[in-house]
Amino acid sequence: MPAPSSLSAAEARRVALAAQGFRGAGGATPKLRTRRPFDPTLERLHVLQIDSVNVFARSHYLPVFSRHGGYSPNELDRHLWDSGEYTEYWAHEAAFLPVGDRPLFAWRMREFRDRYARDDTTAQLAPTLARVRDTLADGGPQFVRELENGPREKRGPWWDWSETKRAVEVLFAQGEVVSAGRVGFQRRYALAEQLLPAHALREVPRESAQQQLIERAARSLGVATLADLADYHRLKITDAGRAARILEERGILIPVSVEGWRKANGTPEQAWMHHETTVPSRLAPDALLTPFDPLVWFRPRTERLFSFHYRIEIYTPKQKRQFGYYCLPLLVGGKMAGRIDLKADRKARELLVQAAWQEDGAPARTAEAAQDLLNQAAAWQGLEAVRISGVGNLPLPRHTNA
Repeated sequence: MPAPSSLSAAEARRVALAAQGFRGAGGATPKLRTRRPFDPTLERLHVLQIDSVNVFARSHYLPVFSRHGGYSPNELDRHLWDSGEYTEYWAHEAAFLPVGDRPLFAWRMREFRDRYARDDTTAQLAPTLARVRDTLADGGPQFVRELENGPREKRGPWWDWSETKRAVEVLFAQGEVVSAGRVGFQRRYALAEQLLPAHALREVPRESAQQQLIERAARSLGVATLADLADYHRLKITDAGRAARILEERGILIPVSVEGWRKANGTPEQAWMHHETTVPSRLAPDALLTPFDPLVWFRPRTERLFSFHYRIEIYTPKQKRQFGYYCLPLLVGGKMAGRIDLKADRKARELLVQAAWQEDGAPARTAEAAQDLLNQAAAWQGLEAVRISGVGNLPLPRHTNA
């Protein structure tokens, strides 16, 4: 069925939710009874962002839970690190991506290489870069602490990084070094040729790679403006625009207008759909989302798509926070209905709700849906109860068993 030339605001939301792998209508999102329930999400999203904050759960675990309910995080980790199907790179921020798509970022690796050469980073770090290469070649995958020269290297100006840490990150950005897994949030590093198959080390020409990335972004977003498409894999607007025009000429991207999507000057905002995208007749999922879920990570799109102004407040002084340290967006019936600040108290085996807020006009069943999702989240994390310990206008019982 051909893509429509225009979408209502509600249709655009359903298209976006379906493209992102959400299912179900009302109530809790059903669990998948497959061996690897994370596969559909990984395929839909293309990239899975990694983040260090761990007050409730690591960010890359949440998108699968948001779409498919409970699963084993350890199984996901084994798949991402041990299957040989995924690797890590700056594909949005730090993110997992299919190992076969790593060549689509060869142009970015080259840009990093050129930048470090221009600003003298390569020259300044030359001895350390050589030492790290040699050490990894001889000793295989290692943590930075194992690569460092001495028990405690002097810290430098890059986020208090040692010179060895700086060198490793330069090599990672340039594509010479890859992540061989993490313990907590610390990477183990290895030379790319030691860990990756030959097809992952090839280079795709810049323009072809960027066209493929824009097409993947269009599939993952469902309906998108140029800014949305560019942000998904962090392309420059000019590069994204060139790729989008070529894909439109080929009939891969179909231009559409979306109700209410307007530029700052009031004129309609150009949008596109992938030519294989369809409009669901009904889609109304409930979910707790990580702040780094692709559905909400580009805040201008979140506001345009859901009329939901959202920011994380982890860098906001406590006295100035409006909603909480690390609020998860709350999706109810396919609408952004609130935000919930969670913390896992693993010693007490409780999920703490430090703040719970609902939006004006939230669905009548928001509190019921939120409680159900919180119970699921606690059980998924091996916690036995949910306890309300904070503030907010979302009426929830003070204590429930998960």
